[in-house]
Amino acid sequence: MARWRVALLLGLLALLAACARQGTDESPAARIRTLQQAEAAPSGWNADAPPATGWVPVQLMDYWNKRWPRHDGVVWYRLHWNQADADAPIGLLLDYVCMADEVRVNGSLVHRDAHLVEPLSRSWTVPQYFLLDRPLLRAGDNTLLVRVSGLAAYQPGLGTVSIGDPATVRAGYRRAMFWRFDIHLFNFALSAVLGVLFLMFWLLRRRETVFGWYALTTLFGAAYAWNFVATSTWPLAGTDAWEGMNAAMFLASGTTFCVFLLRFCGLRWRRTETVLLLATIAALLMALSTPHAMGAWRNLWIVPTIALDYAAILAFQWHAARTPRADLRVLAACLAAPVLVSLVDMLVYFEVLPASNNDLGAVTSPLTLVGMGFAVAWRFSAAMRRVESFNVELRHEVDVATARLSDTLSREHALALDNTRIGERLNLVRDLHDGFGGSLLGAIAALEQSPPAPETARTVATLKELRDDLRLVIDTTTHEQDTDLAGLLATLRHRWSQRLDLAGIDSRWRLDGLDDCHLGAARSLDLLRFLQEALTNVLKHSAAHRVDVRVQRDGDRLRAEVRDDGRGFDPANHGAGGAGMASLRHRAARMDGRLAIEAGPGQGAALRLDVPLAQDTR
Repeated sequence: MARWRVALLLGLLALLAACARQGTDESPAARIRTLQQAEAAPSGWNADAPPATGWVPVQLMDYWNKRWPRHDGVVWYRLHWNQADADAPIGLLLDYVCMADEVRVNGSLVHRDAHLVEPLSRSWTVPQYFLLDRPLLRAGDNTLLVRVSGLAAYQPGLGTVSIGDPATVRAGYRRAMFWRFDIHLFNFALSAVLGVLFLMFWLLRRRETVFGWYALTTLFGAAYAWNFVATSTWPLAGTDAWEGMNAAMFLASGTTFCVFLLRFCGLRWRRTETVLLLATIAALLMALSTPHAMGAWRNLWIVPTIALDYAAILAFQWHAARTPRADLRVLAACLAAPVLVSLVDMLVYFEVLPASNNDLGAVTSPLTLVGMGFAVAWRFSAAMRRVESFNVELRHEVDVATARLSDTLSREHALALDNTRIGERLNLVRDLHDGFGGSLLGAIAALEQSPPAPETARTVATLKELRDDLRLVIDTTTHEQDTDLAGLLATLRHRWSQRLDLAGIDSRWRLDGLDDCHLGAARSLDLLRFLQEALTNVLKHSAAHRVDVRVQRDGDRLRAEVRDDGRGFDPANHGAGGAGMASLRHRAARMDGRLAIEAGPGQGAALRLDVPLAQDTR
């Protein structure tokens, strides 16, 4: 127990020692003093020294237009502080000066803007940091004198002044630079890059007007953002011209933003767009022609623009909530936070809330730009996906058309080759008809006119068979392209009906389903020769009184039958050495068909041929 008591006592002593050290050590914040009390006195533009009288106490941050509402020129601010030790340097920070200034410490000049008269320098965009040391810094009372040049219409004045440890004051300077300058420079660069990028998109694709309006919105927004980073009024003549053009850029950015939201929602209100564009043109013309009136009365343009943008954003939020489009909802979500934050900045601008140099809207405006950029890029990506899908479909259609064209060319090539072969075959047939056929007919006529003799009769019969075979070749060749099987059989039927009638044989023909049936030249010739051979056998050997010829298409089969009522024969004995039966079987085999013979002595004979049709047979 004694040990625990000693340990507890030692712990309490160590805690008290730490607290004592902490109380004696000076924190970084304790080493910074903020001067908020000053004296102010007005003077003319060209005053090189502060006035002797007219000094009034002021509280910083001070806007002198409240005290001297019509004073354009110079106001001197005088501040005092007591410096206990002047051996170590101190940091001096002027948080805000509007518009241009000159800084003196204990009567010595430490800073002077390039333009203290019109056109004024724009010192309000950045804080000012100075390092003070001996002999400039004194032990005891020190005086800071700030000569501020400005115009009453643009809230001229001086902000708080901080002095103390250089490292701590400089850290505060960096923070102020981030809020006052760096953020605005980033917004300007981002707006300019996005504006140029989407302007190029629009120039390359004029139909996508959303890209064009978004480019105008961001480019006008970049022009307005330049107001927060520019240190001079160049290329404009002065502060009035600058502020007037800045108000015109704000109006142009707001009106084009409203048109962009309409177009992005797929709406096109021509009258509303016309009114907004006319207002923009009027503001730009007024900024160029009457810069003082435009600059001094800029709120007459800025306030309606703010109200218009709020109304457009609220309407867009309502429309996005009712539409299941992802791009609309993303943009609506990105606009929500900047709109709420901008309300605070607007109240500060109109001096409803205490002055603050931390521009909260500048922090959230990149979110708006990113949201707008994403939404427009999403739409661009969707358009590209549609284009890619169309390209895939087009490529498929082109491939199909190419394949069809290739098939067509192949068929045309095959047809050309077939036509060439047919042409050569027709030439050959004509030569046979005109040459061999004429000689054959002449020989038959000469033999028929000569004295009758057994040898002469056999020769004439042979020549007539050759003539008939030649006719079959000529018929199947000359009518190959345009005549179906029914047409080819009609010629054979006419010729053989006459011959059988002369021999006293009654012939009956039945042709079923042969219209539009094409076997091709070779198979048609084989079929005709088969029928001709069968009818020749009937004519020579059967001694029949009647013959029935039937050719029928049955599905994918073709069946031919020749039946007579003649003396008949024994197939077993007759087919072994008969050249006619062998020829018939050979022709059936060439057509991939089957030959069936039904005959008996005194019972007539029937020949049946069953042939498969080709797949492309019509």
